[in-house]
Amino acid sequence: MGWAVTSWGQGMDKCSNRQQTSKQGQQSAGLTSLLGHHHPSHPRPSPPQACVTKRGSSRPLSEQSRVQLWLCAPSSQPAGAPRPPAPPLPPTEPGPPSLFPLLPAPGDPGPELWGRGARGFPGRWTRMALALCLQALCSLGGWLSLYVSFCRLNKHRSYEWNCRLVTFAHGILSIGLSAYIGFIDGPWPFTHPGSPNTPLQVHVLCLTLGYFIFDLGWCIYFRSEGPLMLAHHTLSILGIIVALVLGESGTEVNAVLFGSEITNPLLQMRWFLRETGRYHSFTGDVVDFLFVALFTGVRIGVGACLLFCEMVSPTPKWFVKVGGVAMYVVSWCFMFSIWRFAWRKSIKKYHTWRSRWSEERQLRLNGHLKTH
Repeated sequence: MGWAVTSWGQGMDKCSNRQQTSKQGQQSAGLTSLLGHHHPSHPRPSPPQACVTKRGSSRPLSEQSRVQLWLCAPSSQPAGAPRPPAPPLPPTEPGPPSLFPLLPAPGDPGPELWGRGARGFPGRWTRMALALCLQALCSLGGWLSLYVSFCRLNKHRSYEWNCRLVTFAHGILSIGLSAYIGFIDGPWPFTHPGSPNTPLQVHVLCLTLGYFIFDLGWCIYFRSEGPLMLAHHTLSILGIIVALVLGESGTEVNAVLFGSEITNPLLQMRWFLRETGRYHSFTGDVVDFLFVALFTGVRIGVGACLLFCEMVSPTPKWFVKVGGVAMYVVSWCFMFSIWRFAWRKSIKKYHTWRSRWSEERQLRLNGHLKTH
């Protein structure tokens, strides 16, 4: 009886050892098939498709988990043998191409963007340039159509009246869009100058580019503005084109657009009040005061802070900074004219008020003497 129990126990030990050996062989075969190397004398096992799984789960391991398992698994090669190389990293997608040939973007594939791509189709740069040109041309056509519509509706008005209506509409639209981009959509121009353009910024810049081309052509044709306004329009067109070509700095260009256009509706209202004979009234005084206050506070004060952030930041290109300085100089030229106008009007208002006060005082004194 004791011999039987002993034999039965030895048999159970042998069975247990065989099961452990079988389990270790299966685990070794699974790791060998996962790692891609095996002993030459043994055939490569063909494990099922879901053999490599997480513990307690029937789902296959992800690619990242396989790499981690490969790095952490013990090697089945003899000691001193070289470890097989790690699997290559997945290729990264190239960054957005630059439209400026002298300043390629990081990860730009190269010259194939400039010529023709696969199967004779235009390259990516050509397609982007055509898309921007198409948006600017559509904007120009839209503003020109609006001007023609105003001319047909207001036949008794002058051409300048209708052109200023278009300018007023563009001012309201550009203020709303640029304010949304700067204050809501982002990025913030004081902390991220020179950042890549967003799609909304590109659309707004193309819309504004078409308007400035229309207005500059109108001013040159009718000879209604001086050299300072023509220089302002030319710098605005060049700045927008540079931002679109570079694919960056649209943030600060949009901020400059907001500061430039925030006083434009007031300027047009001032002209309309003068044409209708309502300028010399309380409404005209309010419009003039708001125009001078906004121009001084936003275009000169806030513009100085924006220019400082632009100059100290290493991200924007040097010619973008030069353009910002030129626009700020033009703003100061306008500021001198506006302050001179405000000073003259203030002196005139003061003399008018003083003469009127003297007349009223004389009337009160004369009436008081007559009663006695």
